[in-house]
Amino acid sequence: MATTNVKAYGTGAPDAPLAEMNIERRDVLANDIEIEIMYCGVCHSDLHFAKNDWGMTTYPVVPGHEIVGKVTRVGSGVTKLKVGDFAAVGCLVDSCRTCSSCEKELEQYCLNGWVGTYGGYDKHLNQPTHGGYSQKIVVDENFVLTVPSNLNLAAVAPLLCAGITTWSPLRHWNVGKGTKVGVVGLGGLGHMAIKLAKGLGAEVTLFSRTPDKEKDAKDLGADAVIISTDEAHMASVAGKFDVIIDTVPYVHDVNPYVGTLAISGTLVIVGYLGGLEPILNTVPLIMGRRSVTASLIGGIAETQEMLDFCGKHNIVSEIELIKMQDINDAYERMLKSDVRYRFVIDMASLKG
Repeated sequence: MATTNVKAYGTGAPDAPLAEMNIERRDVLANDIEIEIMYCGVCHSDLHFAKNDWGMTTYPVVPGHEIVGKVTRVGSGVTKLKVGDFAAVGCLVDSCRTCSSCEKELEQYCLNGWVGTYGGYDKHLNQPTHGGYSQKIVVDENFVLTVPSNLNLAAVAPLLCAGITTWSPLRHWNVGKGTKVGVVGLGGLGHMAIKLAKGLGAEVTLFSRTPDKEKDAKDLGADAVIISTDEAHMASVAGKFDVIIDTVPYVHDVNPYVGTLAISGTLVIVGYLGGLEPILNTVPLIMGRRSVTASLIGGIAETQEMLDFCGKHNIVSEIELIKMQDINDAYERMLKSDVRYRFVIDMASLKG
């Protein structure tokens, strides 16, 4: 099929820095929307995938799944958006659409394998998909989202991953007015969990290892901060929380947090992939019908719901805007948690 060469940033090996390259985008099909990418958020998953930390990367790879831009072309069958509209693309660009998960609008749990915005399989081009570190992208309209016009477009970008990753469990576990929510970790995911839980009417507490996050957490909307390394402080919230969103991206001990759950409370892991160490103690689970579970991004309808909610409540991410050429430095800073709280690439920098 006909394709167009597009300027992008990617890498051809796990130990190679990201650099400018050309990729192919398919020409617009009947149900496709072409988007000129204006902003793309930088997610920890981008870094892990570029470096093949999960052992599944096919090279070359162009990361980026927090995409906001302007519609430049639409296929003959498209009804959702028109040329000139602002649009967004998150972590998914396709799924089987026929399995029981897809029928329930849970495309992120597609039983036949959802198609990632990068590192997936483009059935039209018969090659891996490439992400948002590029000038434009072509996506089926069913996986394109509309953007509330009142929001800062650059600050919307991280909502497409960090936002929906925390929104989905908050909604699934029925967080609302009167719910007591704990958030573990104050980074890209954690700061969105605070904003969204507060927007839903919950009482929100941040768990932090050090007191230096307290002012930021309260500025973001947290009602309280608990120092997780202080046993007395932790004991003061024993049995308190209905839902805890654990955003920490590395192996850590979740047992102390389980003790702060209320009866029938749930701790949801959204930041870490892998085995739990030290081992999970089931005694407090059994004695209080408590749960430790996990959640993956969100479906398309749920992501649109989140964007609409953010538009209504003026919720966006706290960002630092960078040039595309600075992405390798940004990755190094991410490894040191030196960002408040999400990098977003100004894709105009790629045009030069």
